[in-house]
Amino acid sequence: MQSFNKPSRIIITCSKRLSPFLQQEVIELGFKIKRNFTTGIELNGTLNDCIQLNLNLRCASQVLYSLKSFSCSTPDQLYETVSQIQWESIIEKDGYFSITSNVDNITINNSLFANVKVKDAIVDRFRDKFNERPDSGSELNKTVINLFWKNEEAEIFIDTSGETLSKHGYRKIPGKAPMLESLAAATLLATKWDRKSPFINPMCGSSTLAIEAALLATNRRPGLFRDYYGFMHILGFDNLFYEKEKQKLLAQVKNVPELKIIASDISEDAINISKINAGAAGVADLIDFEICDFEETKVPENESGIVFFNPEYGERLGDEIELEETYARIGDFLKKKCKGYTGYVFTGNFNLAKKIGLKAKRKIEFYTSKIDCRLLEYELYSGTKRIDKIS
Repeated sequence: MQSFNKPSRIIITCSKRLSPFLQQEVIELGFKIKRNFTTGIELNGTLNDCIQLNLNLRCASQVLYSLKSFSCSTPDQLYETVSQIQWESIIEKDGYFSITSNVDNITINNSLFANVKVKDAIVDRFRDKFNERPDSGSELNKTVINLFWKNEEAEIFIDTSGETLSKHGYRKIPGKAPMLESLAAATLLATKWDRKSPFINPMCGSSTLAIEAALLATNRRPGLFRDYYGFMHILGFDNLFYEKEKQKLLAQVKNVPELKIIASDISEDAINISKINAGAAGVADLIDFEICDFEETKVPENESGIVFFNPEYGERLGDEIELEETYARIGDFLKKKCKGYTGYVFTGNFNLAKKIGLKAKRKIEFYTSKIDCRLLEYELYSGTKRIDKIS
């Protein structure tokens, strides 16, 4: 039986450029980080620690628990080493498992071949010992085994998450070009928002940003919206420990009575989708939704919160030309109606960003899909002058 209290190496992965914000989260949970890299962090911990990490992290993708690291030059070596792991103490004989991998080795031109080698090693061990074997396939809803193999170094992990943590589980209808929940959470952590002052989200789309802001302010963790993880299908899983951790999530939810979150969009469909998603997240009553052009969005006066835009980037030339006016209007709105606030514009089009006409105090690097993006921060003083560049 796999011990859930045995320490080992833990790798927490995330999307590119989210690592600093993931690191912030992990430290706040009380863990000590050994190493951080572009797409994740490393620490030591137990499978029970992995349960806590899975339930709490907003910016993570996967939580991987190391079973064995080893030198490996060929597929045959991979098979031989993996077959020596005591899989019967990890996977039920009549269970189900799947293999994922990250492979960069000259002997492998298709990572699926490496996956098959790992799968065969596990299956053959079960057959040799019990004359029966667990099922396997591509679904990530049971036990998930991950292979990392680069050059001549390999490592086998239990993927304790299973399906990605990047999706937080409340978004029932995605809407048009939605921001991934983990990215939205990271951009919020990158701002100066104090989680008590007003949060204004014009052009909200399906309101991922506004919903994540409400979740962050009230300390609602992603584990509240999901009840299936890879760790649940490992032998030795303690459901009682898991339920206690879930109860902690409920107990730490905060009431912020003066919280003002306003999300607006000109599309009635977008606002309807937003309300459904906010309801699924349990924060519908914390967000004021408005159907209007963004220039008509209500901005509470004499306050000092943040205004956060995530406009379209313009993938075609015609779109970009049309969006020039929109970006200029965003700049005017921030300058004229948001004095005393801090403005943020998340964009993957730096030429359009220049049309905002305000000088960005900070330009924080992000990626969305494969697009190089920036979160631009503007301090909105009274009498800010327009200029023609962002730096």
